[in-house]
Amino acid sequence: MVATKKIDGRAHADRLTAEVAAAAATLKAESGIVPGLCAVLVGSDPGSHVYVRNKSKAALAAGVATFQENLPETASEAELLALIAKLNTDDWIDGILVQLPLPEHVDPQRIIDAIDPAKDVDGFHPRNVGQLWTGGSGLVPCTPYGCLLLLRDVLGELAGAEAVVIGRSNIAGKPMAALLLHEHCTVTLAHSQSRDLPGIVRRADIVVAAVGRPEFVKGDWLKPGAVVIDVGINRITPPGGKPKLVGDVDYAAAQGIARAITPVPGGVGPMTIACLLRNTLIAACRRRGRGHAELL
Repeated sequence: MVATKKIDGRAHADRLTAEVAAAAATLKAESGIVPGLCAVLVGSDPGSHVYVRNKSKAALAAGVATFQENLPETASEAELLALIAKLNTDDWIDGILVQLPLPEHVDPQRIIDAIDPAKDVDGFHPRNVGQLWTGGSGLVPCTPYGCLLLLRDVLGELAGAEAVVIGRSNIAGKPMAALLLHEHCTVTLAHSQSRDLPGIVRRADIVVAAVGRPEFVKGDWLKPGAVVIDVGINRITPPGGKPKLVGDVDYAAAQGIARAITPVPGGVGPMTIACLLRNTLIAACRRRGRGHAELL
């Protein structure tokens, strides 16, 4: 039995946001540049509006100018593409965030492909994806990068660690695997159809769960002393109980086995927003031919 540490994503995110705020203040003082982030919302999904509101609030606190474009649920794909084209040429906008999911009649990949890669602060454009896998300097997806920062904080050096990423989405699983490879980990990208998934997970020093199934990873799947990053956000209603959010890992069952684990909520989620602000600052610097390393 080990004393399992709760990885406080909110505290880490607050520190990163403060660093972005300080860097943004320096950028403004030295050059008059204020990083600008525009969120694009299509439809009236309550969850999407809450997410965007939280991101906008955090951006303002970090000295990032926020803009928002709202289109009705009935907006055509052509209308959305026209809006993206307009934002691509707007010099006030350094980062474009199209809130997913989009209505069924809109192809999300076509929309992502249309965003200027230099303003793709989600890191989803094929050019940024290619840069990630080939070791380039593109904008990196926010959730995986936030996970990486948490892992570095807990473990320090990651080289040589055996890592298992559960989930193969373009948003979380695949870019997470690429980031861990760059850290010189031995990486297995597993998923719900992998044979003997518990056996695969038991080998891992690092487990990143991003499969989208509530409490899918059981405590006895974990290697004693493993560090667990839980990307999942699932709403469940226990029999006779109230709705609650849980991750992809059975958090209670991991206690005493994992060395450290992120809670849900309060783990990876806040880091995603902080990394979005970081990407916006980086984009603002790069678009104007200014290095960001001295700022952040």
